[in-house]
Amino acid sequence: MESKFYCIGDEDTVRGFRLAGVEGRAAAGAADTAAALDEAAARPDCGVIIISAAAAALARAKVTELRLRGARPLIAEI
Repeated sequence: MESKFYCIGDEDTVRGFRLAGVEGRAAAGAADTAAALDEAAARPDCGVIIISAAAAALARAKVTELRLRGARPLIAEI
């Protein structure tokens, strides 16, 4: 199975990554960001979550939880 990228961030960031062929979800607040992280992590084909620094700051506890849970998906903050 091919590992895919998934982007979480503001509208402009997600739109830019979509132009490069990366799926994503714009997140507007802490709860929305945490839900987007859960959704992406639950996808069996998701190998890397690209998350903006601002979005990661909104859901720092969830980002840390996912990083400690396992090697997949890799979370890259931009």
